[in-house]
Amino acid sequence: MLKASGLIKSYGDLSILKGIDLEINQQEVVSIVGSSGAGKTTLLQILGTLDTPDAGNVLIDNVNPFHLTQNKLAAFRNQSLGFIFQFHQLLPEFSALENVILPSLIKGVSMEESKKEGVRLLNMLGLEDRATHKPNELSGGEQQRIAVCRALINHPKIIFADEPSGNLDSKNAKELHELFFFLRDELKQTFVIVTHNETLANMADRKITIMDGMLA
Repeated sequence: MLKASGLIKSYGDLSILKGIDLEINQQEVVSIVGSSGAGKTTLLQILGTLDTPDAGNVLIDNVNPFHLTQNKLAAFRNQSLGFIFQFHQLLPEFSALENVILPSLIKGVSMEESKKEGVRLLNMLGLEDRATHKPNELSGGEQQRIAVCRALINHPKIIFADEPSGNLDSKNAKELHELFFFLRDELKQTFVIVTHNETLANMADRKITIMDGMLA
């Protein structure tokens, strides 16, 4: 599903990644852990095509996204990858359903079909009665599940999550963690998750530890 080899990344004189090799299999939940500054988020951003490596290669479903033009890369990211962030990144002026379907509309799917799929996902995650609510009318846990629906809307090959439960209380964090495994089983979904949450990290099918820019 995903293969990275020889990833190197620096910012000025600061070396962040020092030669990372890893593989992620389909329908696998992988956690990435390490101390602050170890390179976790940088690695996640490169794997998710949000940043480029100084050296090394990334293959996602046998596609090297960094060999694509900017327009084709944007389309690949929209259609093949999903993202979940710590602070949800929901647009406050839009309803829950409108936030969920945005990537689908960007892909070019009709409003009717986008809404149909968005409602299906909201129902699957127990949010059917929240479809018309704005983000400020939702709890933190509900907002993050809306963000999960948005990540799923285009049926991505892989979902990248950066500290997805970092802004949630323990109850909502536990429910979110369990949701990832439900989606792995129900939708054959693949997750790569950067987290400081030891419970989530240890629940994963595999835990990868980064130390000083290298896999420990």
